[in-house]
Amino acid sequence: MEERELLILTGMSGAGRSTVAHALEDHGWYVVDNLPPALLPDLASHTIGSEFESVAVVVDVRGGKFFDELSTSLATLKEKKVPFRLLFLDASDQVLVARFESTRRPHPLQGAERIVDGISRERAKLDELRGTADIVIDSSNLNVHQLEKRVAEIFSPGSLSAIRINVLSFGFKYGIPVDSDLLLDARFIPNPHWVPGLRPLTGLNDQVFNAVTKSEGVEEFIRSYVSVLLQMIPGYLREGKRFVTLAVGCTGGKHRSVSVAREIARQLSEHSSDLEISAHATHRDVGRE
Repeated sequence: MEERELLILTGMSGAGRSTVAHALEDHGWYVVDNLPPALLPDLASHTIGSEFESVAVVVDVRGGKFFDELSTSLATLKEKKVPFRLLFLDASDQVLVARFESTRRPHPLQGAERIVDGISRERAKLDELRGTADIVIDSSNLNVHQLEKRVAEIFSPGSLSAIRINVLSFGFKYGIPVDSDLLLDARFIPNPHWVPGLRPLTGLNDQVFNAVTKSEGVEEFIRSYVSVLLQMIPGYLREGKRFVTLAVGCTGGKHRSVSVAREIARQLSEHSSDLEISAHATHRDVGRE
């Protein structure tokens, strides 16, 4: 039987907590919404060993002064050796403002001021918590269905027994993903953008993929990089880190980063049995140009 787990779900208001909570329920998790943090240790003692294999607790600033007790409760869980992970949902200020304006709902901390003032207060309140999160998901560029898919990739059955590596391609001109754990710059590779026959294609096309990966020194570079990752994985597992996002960037996130991400994910997957790795490639900015 898979080890039971407690997931604490928190993050910025408007970043998608409700969507993630519903997605977890769809995958068999028992979800408790807006629990006062002081009750976390009691909840853990009642659910571990029960019929619930995985429990998620949504904790956020709606709890008011009770939210300030979260750090103490997390420390208690660690002392009791309760297995848990902290998931933090984030999004850019611009995106959060647009989401609140579209729903015509006030930010829980804005009071009589602007939405952006409430967001600023919440960010300051959550800054330390975000730094201790096991998993950070940036929902700025994700629609509801894409966010649900990301949740499925991370929290489907088996997530405690293996390390899941998301190799995420992106374009630097659209910004570095804030939820990346590792960052790889693929701009040293010749750019297919300057080849007329390849320019309209993406790294999902085999012509572009072959042109990128067969460029001088690229195959050796990828093999070396994958070798380094494989050496890091046992340490990640010892530290309880089960999900890693490797962000691979090029200028526009269309050719080089997509091709390199595909190949890294493929090579990592070859070690899925001996090192319990689950690797997949996702492409944030394909289609934006």
